[in-house]
This record gives sequence, structure tokens and C-alpha cells, in this order.
Amino acid sequence: MDNLILNSYSKISNLNVSRETCNELESLITMIQEKNQKINIISKKMFEKGAIRERHIIDSAQIIDFVDLNCNTTSDLGTGGGMPGLIVAIVMKKIKNDLKVNLYEKSYHKCAFLKEVSKKLNLNTEIIQKDIFSLKNIETGTIMSRAFKPMPVILNLVSENFKKYKNIIFFMGSSGRKILNETLQEWDLDYEEKKSLTSNDSFILNIKKIKKKIS
Repeated sequence: MDNLILNSYSKISNLNVSRETCNELESLITMIQEKNQKINIISKKMFEKGAIRERHIIDSAQIIDFVDLNCNTTSDLGTGGGMPGLIVAIVMKKIKNDLKVNLYEKSYHKCAFLKEVSKKLNLNTEIIQKDIFSLKNIETGTIMSRAFKPMPVILNLVSENFKKYKNIIFFMGSSGRKILNETLQEWDLDYEEKKSLTSNDSFILNIKKIKKKIS
């Protein structure tokens, strides 16, 4: 891999991303491009390698600092084409290779893609082809949600369907501040946030505790 590609991952240099990890991330991009010809993994507007790398790979990888490494599993809800779960699994091979990433996705075709990538890149993942809303008493470490369901819906899901978890990571877009403020009307949240590396008007939320307010 040339230095130009390595430099393109400089935004996540704090993760000490190795050349091998960058190679695997680039392989993932190629697999996404190939599969996107057949099924809708990502938007056709974001089909160029550079756009995928910035918008999906680096955007997903920036949450690594919030993933709880003291747990054996982390869960990506409604992972779709594997963002952020696959990226977390790739980076975690070097950081904590015994951390399993649970990928929840009810689409058969997307699950087939997730299995194909996981096998080719030897990732520690479990692809769970089920509707997450139908499952109960789930136990995990970190919960991740990126472009799945609205924030209040996810909070209700975690509150009702998860027996044990450590924290919840949300990707908040341009309307994220408004959504957060509205959500805080109904929920008490213990959280921290950091500015997104890939968008000036976006941020990442790391929520430690949630409690629904009594109306």
C-alpha cells in the first residue's frame, strides 16, 4: 500500500492504525463497491473509493475510543452493510482481538455480505439475522447505532430489550443537536460528546446511563 493511502487514514492516527489494518479497510471498500452493484449497501452517490473511505470507514472508526474494552462483546444494531460494526471488528483485531462484534441485521442479502466479509478478513463477528426488536434480555458491552432508527426509538429498545450493557454510541448528524434536545425532554442521559472527524456539523454521543422521565 502506498503512503498516499496510509495518509488518507491520518484522521484516525490516534488509533495507531497499522498498514495491515489499512489494507483490510481498503479490501472492505472494494467488497462494498462490488456488492453494491447487486444490492444496496451504500448510496450510489458515495460510490468512489475516497468517498466511501471518508464517509463510511473513517466516520465509523472514530468511535473506537468509546468502545468498552473490558467486555467480551459489542453490538451494532441494524448494521446494514456493516457500518460501523465491520470497521470496529477490523480495527479491534489489533487492539483487542478477543472482542466479538455482534452484527444485528434482518436482511438476508446483507447478512450474506456480512458473512462473506467476515470470513475473508477473518473477523471476530457474529451475524444475527433477526429483528432486534423481537429479541429480549440481550447482554452486551457497547451498543452502536448508525443510521438505523431515531434516537428515542433506540433508547426505548435498549431500555426494554437489553438486560445488560455498558454504553450506547450514537452518530448525530446536522440535525443532531435538535434531536438531542428533544430527547432530553423525555430522557435523563449521562453522556459525553465529541466533534465528528468527517463532518463539521456532526458529533458522536457516548451515553453511559439512560432513564426515562416520569410524565
